[in-house]
Amino acid sequence: MATTRVTTTLWLLAQGQGEVMVGVLLALVALAPALLGAAAGAWADRYGLWKPTWMAAVLSLIGSAAPLLWPSLPTLVLGAIGTGGAIAIAAVAIQREVAQRALVQGVSSQRMYSWVALGPALSNTVSPLVAGALIDHHSHAAAFAAAVLMAPLGVLLLHAHRRDPRPPQTHRVSTRPAWDLLRLPRLLPLLLINIMLAAAWDAHAFVVPVLGHARGYSASTIGVILASFAIAAAVVRLLIIRFSGRWSAQGTLRSAMAVTAGVSLVYVWLPGVAGLMLGSTLLGLALGSVQPTILSSLTQATPSPRHGQVLGLRMLATNGASVTLPMGFGVLAGVAGVGGPLWLMAGLLLAVWPATRALAHSNGPEAS
Repeated sequence: MATTRVTTTLWLLAQGQGEVMVGVLLALVALAPALLGAAAGAWADRYGLWKPTWMAAVLSLIGSAAPLLWPSLPTLVLGAIGTGGAIAIAAVAIQREVAQRALVQGVSSQRMYSWVALGPALSNTVSPLVAGALIDHHSHAAAFAAAVLMAPLGVLLLHAHRRDPRPPQTHRVSTRPAWDLLRLPRLLPLLLINIMLAAAWDAHAFVVPVLGHARGYSASTIGVILASFAIAAAVVRLLIIRFSGRWSAQGTLRSAMAVTAGVSLVYVWLPGVAGLMLGSTLLGLALGSVQPTILSSLTQATPSPRHGQVLGLRMLATNGASVTLPMGFGVLAGVAGVGGPLWLMAGLLLAVWPATRALAHSNGPEAS
């Protein structure tokens, strides 16, 4: 999905489309996960890992192939929805699998989630570099062609290393609605914090191509800046694997919120490529710590038979915000300047800071 997203953004800008259209396309990437989040959780609880991931591979293939065969706004819309839906279905299935295996094996779910999160971090590192290089030296079509190969290759690699196709079910699948989970303590604060930090991630992904294009940077240079963010996210996840148990969920999330708000306020004034890489690295370190911490905390707070449901609910909540916010980012960037989305997120992160008080008694990386 990362290759398609970066290539789509740069194609739109190369065609003379403005920030608003870029925001609309990024919002569409989040539309399918928002619509499919609850269903993806139910499918994961019912079918386990393999059926959902193969379904996701087919969706991703369709979404990536459409703009390759006919690059236009309609096919970019189809690509955004297809790849967004694919990542929702696959991510929830994989995240649920991690929670179940951590529970069975009695190990830290935060550590396991950090291992799994290295996959998206690697993708977000390599994809901008690959897309930028292919665009600069060949064409946008070459970058879309690379995207077509990614999802089937990923599922084939996963399938080649499969062990149990589905861990034994120790509980019946819940028939209660996912919304019922909102009654659980700490769930709403966790989801609210996750929404804001995920939106800050989206704001960075929106601002970098637009700011880089405005400064006259090449696609490869923009890819390097985006890759510095992803590398930092991978590094912090490796640190979580190594030092799991030393920080509480509250401390980790507060640190991420503080660093993200501070860097977001000054990002657009950072000088040159080196300055933007430094800012992106700091944001990557902060935001990269969020997903393993949130996922671990959510599955700790939820009964085992409903892990898929709570992860689907998280997908719905974060992507529901991502549907509306990127369009707002485009409008805000057009009115207040390219830094507007980051300034907005800095303010919102400070506004939801009190929600972290509910996590005061949250365990750190215990087993789910």
